[in-house]
Amino acid sequence: MKEQMNLTKEKMKKSLNALGNEFASIRAGRANPAVLDKVLVDYYGAPTPVNQMAAVSVSEARILVIQPWDRSSIKLIEKAIQASDIGINPTNDGTVIRLVFPQLTEERRKELCKSIKKYGEECKVTIRSIRRDAMEKFKAMKKNSEITEDDLKDCEKKVQNLTDTFCADVDKAVADKEKEIMTV
Repeated sequence: MKEQMNLTKEKMKKSLNALGNEFASIRAGRANPAVLDKVLVDYYGAPTPVNQMAAVSVSEARILVIQPWDRSSIKLIEKAIQASDIGINPTNDGTVIRLVFPQLTEERRKELCKSIKKYGEECKVTIRSIRRDAMEKFKAMKKNSEITEDDLKDCEKKVQNLTDTFCADVDKAVADKEKEIMTV
């Protein structure tokens, strides 16, 4: 019973962490190395993340500098960034690649806020489905006489409290990210 509760909590934590990773890849007008996390470069036939091929740093508030360890890979990295859905054209000076993040328009900020809310709702749906699975497991345990009726009620209450806590955390994460994006 206790291990099922811990498993449920762990799954909900993973959902919240996935949401955090998703939010990190959304660019908010400021340079953030996390936007390159999903960009893979075809390096000697193997898809390799940019951060494993180069030093990625923020030189100014809106400029990201990518300095490859192997200079021959600079064209490959540039091509991978252009092919990705980042929406920023890289500039290459032969030794480093610069990504200049444009200032976001009001319309674009609102679009980003909509997608952030959508991600938040998807995360809450995932958390609720984890709750449903846990409740079904506890009901099965009750049916097999592994736990009593009182234990079942107690478990259901704990799982609901856990769900409420994680949904509140999702709401807070969404509000924080919206505030970050709407800040000019």
